[in-house]
Parts: sequence; C-alpha cells; structure tokens
Amino acid sequence: MDFIADKQTLEDLNLVGKFRPQSIYNLFNKVQTTEGEKLLEAMFARPLTDAAVINERSRTFQFFQRKAFRFPLDPALFHAAVQYLSMGTHHSFPAVWADLARKKVVAGLLRNEQWQQLQEGAAAVIRMLQVLKKFMATLDVPDTEPYFKTFMAFNALLADRRLEPVWTAATDRAFSVWALSRYDHLLRHTLREEMEQLVAQVGRLDVYIAVSGVAAAKGFHYAHALPAAAQVFFTTGLRHPALDKGVANALTLSASSNLLFLTGANMAGKSTLMKSFGIAVYLGHMGFPVAAEQMEFSVRDGLYSSINVPDNLSLGYSHFYAEVLRVKTVAQAVSEGKNLVVIFDELFKGTNVKDAHDATLAVTAAFTAYRNCCFIISTHIIEVGEPLKQQVTGVQFAFLPTVMEGPLPRYTYRLTGGITNDRHGMMIIHNEGILEMI
Repeated sequence: MDFIADKQTLEDLNLVGKFRPQSIYNLFNKVQTTEGEKLLEAMFARPLTDAAVINERSRTFQFFQRKAFRFPLDPALFHAAVQYLSMGTHHSFPAVWADLARKKVVAGLLRNEQWQQLQEGAAAVIRMLQVLKKFMATLDVPDTEPYFKTFMAFNALLADRRLEPVWTAATDRAFSVWALSRYDHLLRHTLREEMEQLVAQVGRLDVYIAVSGVAAAKGFHYAHALPAAAQVFFTTGLRHPALDKGVANALTLSASSNLLFLTGANMAGKSTLMKSFGIAVYLGHMGFPVAAEQMEFSVRDGLYSSINVPDNLSLGYSHFYAEVLRVKTVAQAVSEGKNLVVIFDELFKGTNVKDAHDATLAVTAAFTAYRNCCFIISTHIIEVGEPLKQQVTGVQFAFLPTVMEGPLPRYTYRLTGGITNDRHGMMIIHNEGILEMI
C-alpha cells in the first residue's frame, strides 16, 4: 500500500519540487546524473510502508556515509555515454559496419558530425566502464550489508566476458571503422539490456553517495522503523532540516498519549516545530536521514497536515470553509481506520473566537479516541486547554515560551510542558509603531 500524503501536505511541508526554493527535495538533490535525479524524485514520490524495507534502505545510506565515497564518474562523461547508449543500432554486425563506413565517407566529404559523435559516444561508454570497474574493485562490501546484493549484481555486469575487448581499449585516439563497428554492435545491441541495467546501477550509486553526503554535512541521523502495531513516535534533538542552527526538541507520542496540544505566542516557533515533525515522519518513511539525534517510529499509512490552507475563489470557498473541508478530509481518513499522522496548525482561525473555541475543543477531543493515529494540534485559543483536560485522556499539553526582556520578546523555541499564558500581540503592534502611523 502506498504511503498517503496529499498535495496540501506536500506543499505545507515544502517536501517536493525541483524548482521550489528550499524544498526538502532540493536539500538532498546533490546528485550528479539525470538517472540519479529521476531515482531521487521517485523516492520522494513514494515513501515506504514496510519497516524492514525502510530499515534496509536506511542501513544502505549509513554504509555509504561511513565509507564517504565520492562519485567516481565525470557527469559530462556519463551523460555522453547515456546519450550514445540511448540511440539504436543495427541488429547485425555487417549492417553496423556498412552504416559506419558510409558515415565516415560522408564525414570526409561534407560537414557531417555523426561520425565524430559516434566516436565520442563509444569512447565515453568505454571510459565509463573502465572507471566503474576500477571503482568497484576498491569497494569492500560485507555480505551483512543490505547493499551487498546490489554490489554483486553491479560486479556481475562488469564481469561479463563479452566486455573483455573494452578493458584494453584506448579512448585517447579515434577508432577505425572496424573497431568502432565492433564496439557499437557490442554495446548498443548485444549488451543493450546489460548497459541499461548498468546505467540504472550508476543512478542508484549516485543517490546513495549524494544523500549520505548531505547527512554527513548537515549532521543528520537515521531513524529506526518499527511495525505499525508498536504505535509509537520517539525523537530527541528534532529540528527543521533547513535550519543548520535550529533549536532541537524531544517529542514522544504513543497509543496512550497520542495527541500533543500545542500553544504559544505568534513567532514562538509552533509552525516550525510542526513542520519539523512532519518532515521527519515523511523522511523516516523514505529511509532517509532525518534532522534529529535519535528517532524511532512505527510505520504509518500516511500523513496529513493543515498549515497553510488557502481559500478557493473559483469555487467560492472562504478561508473558514476551506478549513472545514480540510478537517472533513482528514476526519474521513481517520475514521476509515488508517494509521495516520495528523498535523493541524491553528484550527478554525478563519472564524470568530467563540466558534473557533467550540470547534477546536470538539474536534480535538474527538480525534483523541483514535489511538492508532497521532496528532499535533496547535492553537492560539488557550482557553480550550482546561476543558480539554477535563473531557479526555491521552493529551499532552506543551507550549513554546516567550521571554520578555523589557518591551521586547525573546523566543526560546524550547518545548515546555503545560499551556502558555503568553499574550503579546498588542505589545508587538506597539513595538512596530503601527498605531502612531494611523
């Protein structure tokens, strides 16, 4: 079953998007090849839902991080090799020879670049194979490592006896028609499937090296996935992956304490904390490194967030109605028995305070009954806290404090138990001199 994360959630957490500034995808997109980029996009598009598979991928990244490999190929060389391999050739050797002989004659008579392009393409593939063979010979992969099977498959491709002529081929001078015909027929016809597999292996190698390199550079660590029945999320040192100096927090959710009711003043860091949590859940299900010191989580069916819910002018939806529909979508998924992670930032902020209070209390209390899910719900309506304590169990109450230093607020970004009493909105307005401008 695919991991559920809809468009709203992906946008709230800025998870995907090659062209979105500071997306989490771009944070990890240090790959050198188009094949690596495609694989990275596929991994982001489909998080995993099997704990064993998640941990296997995670262990593979950890292996590459310990070894600190550098990508062995020049990206331009690899691109030229892939371009050459992607073009078709004739099935029979005589047809290949005849075609190349014709191209050489044409190149000598006219300004035709086909002959030279084929020379360069074949040379690129041969050089790529030679570099890869040397690189793979330097790797020491124990049979206890998850990458061992892939490593053996990679080596098997390079050990194919039909590649023997490649290992001694000189790529610093032009090939004869006969030599080029032999290499062309071998690489683009006889071993076409094997070359496609090898290109895919290079893309995989690229991703492993790139992602593990980001983890090392950013000080990320690796989560451990548990079966869904464990119903737990535990982390220490959790921070936002885009903030190198972000304040870290610990967080634990379980079946007996499955909802965090979060309060705090504007700018205290509630949204950042919730995004950090959501991103860690998503990356954890990918088997990727996370911005935390430790993390264990039970596998979930999906992740829903409601942080930046827009109105919809084309459908005539107000901001409040858009919020209501979002809550309805999540409630439907929760009621279907799915094991979900749910994040709501300031529920029902698009309506009056009385309705927002009543709705936040009712919805939050109702969600706590679904012990197979875990929730983080934030609000500015701190008056909800006390009646919520009286109505339900399994709720953690925490806030992000504001420390006043004279007339100026300082935010600690440290998660603290309880419900905030901070009310500094008017003070910030006064500090900005807005009333004096009017």
